[in-house]
This record gives sequence, structure tokens and C-alpha cells, in this order.
Amino acid sequence: MSMLFNGLSGVVASQVVLDTVSQNLANALTPNYTRQGVALTAKSAANGSISAGHGVQATSLIRYADSYKTQQMWRSNSTLGQYEAAQTYMLQLEQVMGDAGGGLSASLDNFFAALSAASVEPASSPLRQQIIEEAKALGQSVGNLAQILSNQKAAVAQQREVAVNQVNSHVQDIATLNAKIIQAHGAGLNTSALEDQRDAKVDELSKLVGLQTMTQPDGSINLSLKGGQPLVVGDRASTMVVREDAQGYVLEVTFGVEKFALSAQDWQGTLGGLAALENELLEPVDNAVREMAQQIAGKVNAVLRAGYGTQGAAPTGVDLFVYNGASSSAVLTVNPDITPDQLGLSDTANEAGNSVQLQQLIALQQQPVNIPGLGNGIYLGDVYTQLVGRLGTYTQQNIASYETAKTVRNQSEANWRSTSAVNTDEEAVNLMQYQQMYQANMKVIATANELFDSLLQLR
Repeated sequence: MSMLFNGLSGVVASQVVLDTVSQNLANALTPNYTRQGVALTAKSAANGSISAGHGVQATSLIRYADSYKTQQMWRSNSTLGQYEAAQTYMLQLEQVMGDAGGGLSASLDNFFAALSAASVEPASSPLRQQIIEEAKALGQSVGNLAQILSNQKAAVAQQREVAVNQVNSHVQDIATLNAKIIQAHGAGLNTSALEDQRDAKVDELSKLVGLQTMTQPDGSINLSLKGGQPLVVGDRASTMVVREDAQGYVLEVTFGVEKFALSAQDWQGTLGGLAALENELLEPVDNAVREMAQQIAGKVNAVLRAGYGTQGAAPTGVDLFVYNGASSSAVLTVNPDITPDQLGLSDTANEAGNSVQLQQLIALQQQPVNIPGLGNGIYLGDVYTQLVGRLGTYTQQNIASYETAKTVRNQSEANWRSTSAVNTDEEAVNLMQYQQMYQANMKVIATANELFDSLLQLR
């Protein structure tokens, strides 16, 4: 009878393996599916018996997952998300600011060109009007750029809010899957499909924010931020919000009755990339543009106030520009009441052709100014060029980092697939091998039956 039982055990074991192979082949193209295998163990003979053994048994299902490769894939996704988040914003801003034929750079050059043109005939009303028109164009260009920067900061804030909502959703889903895995694990059920779903959620979460993970003996996984702030512990999930304090933005994590905070420089992922974009580029550029506009308005107006228009001793020169640092678009505008004859281009009353003040205006282009983030000693006419250069450097560095991160991510995915993905050729071989095992054991059973029948006939 041992022969019969051996054959039956072989049939049962090969059937388990064939079921597993068919599951792998059915999910060969399923995203995030981790292939499975079966651990076969020979059943030993009873003590003292003269027997080769009592067949084979399928002791457990194997989930071909390498925790190191999985963690590597999650880390690379976090880095990729960080540099990917800023790409669209920087490319748009670079295109706007780097437009040599238009925009703020051309408007600034045109304004000083109009001042130079007026030096030929300072009393000319059309040339004076041209100065006012170019001043309006310069103010419009400053306003357009300020509006674009304001829109980008608003878009970053909106994207950050969406990302935080996604984080909270993923965290809750992972905690729910943890609960199911703990329950199935305790009942001795196969949790591979649940673990695949959970790992996919963790991968999506890792792109949004940097993570630390730790697998528990009950099959669950604990998640925390890079600073150790808990996100998921077993089947319990935290909630996250972004708030702003005196030092800037922080992630505030609420877990039970406890609250934890993580500063923006440690966020990583999409949230970290958006924070870096805002802190290192959008805010500095916006501040520099506004400072440049304020310097232009202040210096130009100061020269004009000290001068005289074409109407003799009175009125003296009046302000050309109006600066409004609190506005999102009307940062630099032209005094709506100014007329060409009020431009104080002369330093002496009743000398309309005198261009002393006009020459001082023209000289402002080569006057050093102090712009936050750019340093001292930069000529007013070169401030914008410096800003464009800074943007270009930042963009190129981000692009290079993004391409590197994308390569690392692709490599980590390839490493993961080498262990965990389904190889259809390998599974096809397994299918044939275990089919042969099944058929061979069926022959063993048939032979055992024939021998048993022969034994009965002897009686």
C-alpha cells in the first residue's frame, strides 16, 4: 500500500505545483504580481520500518520577493518623484524668462533705449512719450512675470494639497491591507495577492514622500517618514497635513493622540520636490524680480524728482513709476497722471534741452545694486540676465538629477523583475516537468492497483 500512497502523494503535490504554475502564467502581465512557487518535501519513513519513505508533500507556498530589491525600488521611486515634480514648472519658467525677443529682458533694454534716443532731442514731446510707453511695457513685463510666478506658486500649493490627500488615502489602504494580511496569516492562508496589492500601494506612496519600512512577523509592514514619524503601524493609520510656521512648511502627522512634525527639507518624493522648487527657485526669483522692480522705480523716480520738465520752473519732475510689492501682477506700473512735459530730464529750470538728469537715468543701467540671492555689485541692467542664468543652472541640474533618478529606478525595477516577475519560459518548463511528474505518479498508482489486484487473485 506504501507504493499506492506514494503515488497519490506525488499526484497531489504535482497538482499543487501545476495550480501554482497556472496562476503565475495567468498573471504574467499583471502589474506588481510576484511569482509563486511550491516547497516540496520528502515524507520520511516511520522509525524502524524498512521503507524508502512515504512519498512527498507540498509543505508551503513560496513568494519570490527580495525585500532588499523591493526597498531599493521604493527608494528610487522617492528620488524620481522628487526631481520629476519640478520639471514642468521649471521648463515653463525657463521658456518665459529666456525669451530673448520678448518679455522682461527685451522690455528693460527697450526702456533704456528710449532714454538714449531722447538724449538726441530732450525737449521732443514724441521722444518723451516714447519713454512713457516703454515704461508701461516694462511694467507690463514685470507684471506678467510676477503673475506667472504667482500662478506657479498657487499650482504648487494645489498639487501639494492633492499629494497630501493621496498620501492619506494610500496610508489608510495600506493599514486596511495589513489587517487582512494579519488575519489571513493567522489562519494559515496564502497572503501573496494581498501583499502584492499592499506593495503596489507602498510603491505609489514612496513616490509622494520618503519612507522607512519594517516588515513584522505577522506579515504586516510598518511605515514611517524619514524622520521616524509613524505613518502605518499594523492596522493603524495616521493622517497628515501640511502647515506653515515661522520656519516654513512642515508635515504634521497625527497618530492617535500624538502629533509629529517633519520640516520640508526632509520630505523627499513629490512633496519634497515641490518644497525645494518653491524654496530654492520660485520664492527667490519672485523676490528678486520684485526687488529689481522696486530698485528701478526708486532710482528712476529719484532722478526725475530732482529734475525739471519742459514747463520751466514749475512743475518739477514727478514720479514715473509706481511700485506695489503686495500685488500679484501690478507690481510696477506707470503714474497714470504723468505727461511727457513732466519728465524731469533737465537739471535746470527753463532749460528743456538740458539732459543732465536724462544722462543720469541712462547711467542707471550700469549702476551696481544689491539683489537678495544674487549678491552685491551687479549692474541693474544685468540683474535679469543673472536671474535667467541662475534658473538655467538650476533647471539643468534638476534635469541631470532626474535622468539619473530615472535610470536608477529602471535598474531597480529590472532587479526586482529578475527575482519576482514571471518568466514565461521558465514556467513553461515547469508546466511540462510537473505534468510529467503527475503522469508518472498516475502510472505508479495504476501499477500499484494492478499488483493489488494480482495479490487478491492469488487468494
